[in-house]
Amino acid sequence: MSYSFIQTPASMSLAQSPVIFSVSSSTLVGQANFQYIGELTIWTGSVADSGSGNTWTLAKYPSSQGLTGIFDLSRIINSTQTELIQQNTSPIKYFRFDSYYRYQSGSVFFTGSVISSSVFQAADGYEVFPETIGAEVNTLTPIWPLMSSGPTTQSVIIDNIGTSAVFVGNVGQTIPTRIVYSGSTGNGAYALASSTGNSNTLVATFPNAPAQSGFPLSSIGLSQYTLQPYSGSVALGQPILYNIVCQQKYPNIRIKWKNRFGQFDYLNFDMVNRQSMSTSKRSYQPQIGSFTQRTLSYNEYDTQTLNYVVDANQTISCNTNWLSEDYNDILKQLLVSDEIYWMQYNTNAVKPLTIVTSNIQFKTGVVDKLIQYQFDFQFGQGYKLII
Repeated sequence: MSYSFIQTPASMSLAQSPVIFSVSSSTLVGQANFQYIGELTIWTGSVADSGSGNTWTLAKYPSSQGLTGIFDLSRIINSTQTELIQQNTSPIKYFRFDSYYRYQSGSVFFTGSVISSSVFQAADGYEVFPETIGAEVNTLTPIWPLMSSGPTTQSVIIDNIGTSAVFVGNVGQTIPTRIVYSGSTGNGAYALASSTGNSNTLVATFPNAPAQSGFPLSSIGLSQYTLQPYSGSVALGQPILYNIVCQQKYPNIRIKWKNRFGQFDYLNFDMVNRQSMSTSKRSYQPQIGSFTQRTLSYNEYDTQTLNYVVDANQTISCNTNWLSEDYNDILKQLLVSDEIYWMQYNTNAVKPLTIVTSNIQFKTGVVDKLIQYQFDFQFGQGYKLII
């Protein structure tokens, strides 16, 4: 009898979108109470540590057409990815799927032999329409193994800090060993530390901005630079060009957010920004007067109305400088991101934000010529420290 996988996920899956295993049996599928059984094991650490992971058992009756068993494991896998990227830059999960069939004959249940999948990897990201379910992640962006959608030309201020992410695991593409920088002040490289057999080191970070520690080029006189992953002397993907822009008269607001690949993208909001604060209040009428004394009196400072603050929210409204429409894709990812930070100027400190803007009309150079956007954010930390 033939029992096999007929559909498997990508080598490195984006676990907010379907992660599919489909199994098929060529015989016995018509037996009473026939079921496809799947056992999903998820773990972190060494690729060989599957015995230390957690296992979920799932059951499926044959589909009405094709008589196969289709298992979507995305919700289970993604439910285990609870760490913030800010605290763990490589929150990759390993997973493996074992399957077998089971059916009933009379009062006896029969179980078939187990088939096991390869070991797969999963990031806390998502596919977008109209990408094919199970498409390999290195086909989803031309700059892979950089874990971003670009754009391939960006702007940066000489005092900016920041790190980008590069995937150093094996997804059917040469594994990068360094990031090569080529700028107006010379060339340099940043070596990537990696261990492709450990989920905690499958994502490597490197400096993407001139003031970031480890940036290999001199910032004196730097006007532009490119960065690109290399494996030895072989260039991988497309490079990103960064143009150095001048400080505007407004304080620069540098925002980073979790993108579709589960890593950070950045944008400088160079134009005017405004911070505001709003409070939600309730009032009550306290009892006044000396009712515990022998006679009734009151104080001149007594009040019949008191406020108590239920909550205090702080917000910031930011405006971009002129952008090309190449930014539209990552701005869409900003709108749906669940992890956003305001990077404090020239420090490693961050302020957590949530995006308030819920809709935006995207512009094009053909129609609008010059493109600017405004985004509103709410501080993730209220004014009062309440735990």
